[in-house]
Order: sequence, then structure tokens, then C-alpha cells
Amino acid sequence: MVGGGCAGMAAALVLQQALAPRLRTGDAEITVVEPQPYLTYHPLLAEVAAGSIDPRHVVVPLRKVLPHCRVLTARITRIDHAGRTAQVDTAPRGAAAEPAELAYDHLILTPGSVSRTDPVPGLADHGLGFGSVGEAVALRNHVLEQLDLASSTRDPELRQAALTFLFVGAGYAGVGALAELEDMARYAVRGYHNLTADDLRWVLVEATDRILPQESADLAAHTLAELRERSIDVHLGTTLESAVDRVMALSDGSRFAARTLVWTAGVRPAPLLRDTDLPLDPTGRVRCLPTLQVRGPGGTPLAGAWAAGDCAAVPDPAADGALCAPNAQHALAQARLLAENLLADLDHGALAAYRPERIHCSTSLGLGRAVAHTRRGRLTGRRAWWLHRARHLRRLPSLDRRVRVFTDWLLGGLFSREVVSLGTVEHPRAEFESGFLERP
Repeated sequence: MVGGGCAGMAAALVLQQALAPRLRTGDAEITVVEPQPYLTYHPLLAEVAAGSIDPRHVVVPLRKVLPHCRVLTARITRIDHAGRTAQVDTAPRGAAAEPAELAYDHLILTPGSVSRTDPVPGLADHGLGFGSVGEAVALRNHVLEQLDLASSTRDPELRQAALTFLFVGAGYAGVGALAELEDMARYAVRGYHNLTADDLRWVLVEATDRILPQESADLAAHTLAELRERSIDVHLGTTLESAVDRVMALSDGSRFAARTLVWTAGVRPAPLLRDTDLPLDPTGRVRCLPTLQVRGPGGTPLAGAWAAGDCAAVPDPAADGALCAPNAQHALAQARLLAENLLADLDHGALAAYRPERIHCSTSLGLGRAVAHTRRGRLTGRRAWWLHRARHLRRLPSLDRRVRVFTDWLLGGLFSREVVSLGTVEHPRAEFESGFLERP
């Protein structure tokens, strides 16, 4: 199994339970190869950035929940499915080592996706991502540090740039992160004698003509109206043209200085897929049949190859021939079916096609505010916020993590927000190294 994210862990849990007797006797072995020794539950990263959840509580240790699987903290560098082998690099990043060869009978591809970046001048120098726990924590620290900078400086231009926050990409990740951080910053400025919430400027840029493209038009329109009601400047049909010297130039002619640029403009399949002999579609995803088997020549199943999640191009029967969107809801549902079909294939049984139920999504817009889609239509406000939290609490793949996240929310309701920046933890050796620089 390549990848231990939402899809990988969900599939491994089903296989681990079903194959338990064979795993104990050694008749079967499940190997999970993942660069990080944990799963990150991405839908809750926005609340990590806002400080509502402890960062450790949205990661699930793979070895703890998969005790009967062999977990390798490593990177797959190449897959030769014709020869049923994979090249595994166990060396730390930056270190040179000879890759090991791993043989297999069945390949399950669930490496997920990575952030899709565009060649925008200045983006690599000043942009911040939002795809990992580390990036969520760093973004929180960065925003709070900008408030400190704006409060301390006497330079009006620097003050304005520090209080301007630009987010590019208006999907669930971008809208959720912006709304949560705006809510946190609005609370944090109460502690500054010379800052007010009106001093903050939040800008959201989206290349298409609407936000939340995977949601219904009415719910997206309601969310847009709420963001604008909170004085968030939303630019639709607009792209970021340049960020050189922290001056943001938009395609609609707008130009302004900003010290915070967050890039959440979509994802692309994991680059690893290019180093395989598996068939890929034009977007770089693995071509799949509705049964989650990799599609071979002539539309026949490629024996021993399976894929699910963001890396898999799976037909969506409810979308007139379109492919399933790369999101956590599809990943979890596909992974469970993949495991069931693999077990059926081992027993020479019939395989089922992926027919997803209606995906009901939601996103938090700050404390007590959210938007959600339900079977009966849209839901907004506090009721949507409770539903959003209940959904993700149920979907967390570990009882231990569910209890910890629930406790974070409970304590957050009883006490005031924590708005302290711990940016120094990102460079723990800086103070130690400075002692050597200061030596005579």
C-alpha cells in the first residue's frame, strides 16, 4: 500500500480486520509505505490554524491503529508493476542511500495529492502553503506575529502590509482557513491598545466565477454574502499575477502590499505517479474502473493494481461521465469499497462498482458559524457549525483522537482563546546558534 492518508488508512483498517487470522499466521502481509508515520486529518486543519484544536490531535499514528500491518516510514521512488516491484527510499531527505526493492502481489495506490502551484513571480519566496499540520501551525504563528509587528512599528506602510492578508483559492481549504483566521485575529486585536478589527484587511482571490465550486450554487452564494458582510474583499474571476517584493498584483488591476500570502489554489496528483508504468489520465491521475481496479489496455482490469482517493481517476456515475472530485469524502468511501473488492477478488467473488451517495460537505467559518449541505438542503449559522463538528468527529479514524478533539472543543468553550505566537518553535536551534555567533 502506497500512502497512509485518509484513503490508505481506511483501506488498511478494513483489510487488517478481515485478514487478521492470516496476518497472525504469516499467510498474508500488509505493508504500508508512507513518508510520515501518521495520517493528517485535513478537514480540521483550519481549526488547528485558529488554535481551536491542538495540532497533535488531528494526526493519527499509523503504527498505533495498524498494529498488524508493517508500516515503513519511507518514500516510494519507482514502481514497476509489470515486475511487481517498488523502489523504496528509507534515507532522510537530503541524504544519499541506495533504494531498497520491495516485492508485492497486490498494489494499492493511495498517495493522495500535493498542492498545485503556478509559476507566479514571487510566490516561491513569499507564499505559505496550507496542506499539513506544520503549515497550519506556522500560518497561525505568522498571523499573530504580523499583529505584533503592526502594533510596534512606526512605519505606516509596513503597518498596512502587516495587517493585509491574501488567500488565493476559494475551495473548502481556502475559505475555511481564511474565515477561521479572520475570526481569531478579530479576537486577538482586543489585546492591542493601537489595533482594531477594522484595521485588518482580508482578501480572497478565486480564478473562477464562484467560491466553493463543489457545493450547490445557493450555499456558495450564501457563504460569499457572509464573507463580504465581514468586510472580506472577495475577487472572483481573478488570478494572482505577481508577488514580487510582497507587492500583490491581481489580474483585475488591483495592487497592494501584503506580508501574508496563503496559497490554497487546488491540488494535483502525487508526483510519484509519473515514476510508474501505470496508465495515467491527462491530469496525472491513475485511470481506474468503477471497481477501483486500475484500468489496463482495452478497458480491462490491470491484475493486482488498485487505486483510490485523490490520485485515482474514478468515474462518477452521478455526474454524467465526469470523474470523482479529489476530496476526503470520496477518498474514504472509495477506500472502503477498494478493500472489500480486493477481499472479494482474493476469494474469486463478484466485485461492486463505486456508486457514491450524495456527498454532504461543510466548512467552519469561525466560532459558532459554518455552512453545511444536508439531505434536506442547506444549513447555516450555529446549527451548521454543530453539524460540521459532529460530522468530522465521527469521521476521525481513531477513538483516542475523537476524545482529544472533543476535549479541545469543550475547553475552548469554557475558556478564552489562546492567542500567543510560538514562532520560535519553528527554529528551535536559532537561539543556541546565536551564542556561537556572539562569541569574541
